[in-house]
Amino acid sequence: MELWIPITIAAAFLQNLRSALQKHLQGSLGTRGASFVRFGYGFPIAILYVLCLHYFVGYPFPTLNWIFALWAVIGGLAQIFATMMLVHLFSLRNFAVGTAYSKTEPVQAAIFGFILLGEKLTPGSVAAIIVGVTGVMTISMARMPLSWRNMLVAMTSRTALIGIASGAVFGISAVSYRTASLSLGGPGPVMEAAVTLACVTTFQTAFMLVWMFWKDKREIVQVVLSWRSSSLVGLAGVVGSAGWFTAMTLQQVAYVRALGQIELVFTFMASYFLFHERVNRMEVFGCSLIVCGILGLIFS
Repeated sequence: MELWIPITIAAAFLQNLRSALQKHLQGSLGTRGASFVRFGYGFPIAILYVLCLHYFVGYPFPTLNWIFALWAVIGGLAQIFATMMLVHLFSLRNFAVGTAYSKTEPVQAAIFGFILLGEKLTPGSVAAIIVGVTGVMTISMARMPLSWRNMLVAMTSRTALIGIASGAVFGISAVSYRTASLSLGGPGPVMEAAVTLACVTTFQTAFMLVWMFWKDKREIVQVVLSWRSSSLVGLAGVVGSAGWFTAMTLQQVAYVRALGQIELVFTFMASYFLFHERVNRMEVFGCSLIVCGILGLIFS
């Protein structure tokens, strides 16, 4: 098994854990505050990770450049707004369905990867991604009678459009991070990914602190007061991001994000066992299609 596969699965699990914690925090912090804790409590860990790789493992620091800075900023801003859309989505639908809508990202990431990086996909991989996205569409209309009209209504609803937009912006973010990491041309994918993560999360923290100070200073106080729960979001987020960044440095974004759809399996488990939300047969069937798409991607 190639190294990027277990790294991606672990990252997907941690991302699901982070999203579940953010959903829990949204009621007390609001959308902006619940989104900020992912970066604000995560960036010190990201910096510590880079220092450990340098001083204890022996990786040299890569040389930063303007291309890296440009794509890191684009990716960082895209991730901030995609995260805010996803957190807002949790208030419109249940946790599992809210996450499912954003999982059209692999197809969108494949398109952005083709346009920006010239990456290509095999026919088998394209088929596997389509199966996975079909599973996402099945989940999106699982609570209404199956018909073309209902599918159109489901995919053009406000909730669906926010979710699809979130997936698109996450796709832009993922491709930007891969471009930034590869531009370093450094000592290897682990250090390149770690430095990218540290720089991006530090920028995101500074950007959102200025934004919250300008919009509502009370949000900063609430984030500090909720440090116990918020620090767990930051820890899960930064460790998961380290996995994503490393996997996307090792492999094309579309493949990594398609395999990352396994997060929906973890999401349904969290939805049922943690939030006690009901899951019907169509949602289970959609989840099964996603798993089939993941297996097809691996074997292709």
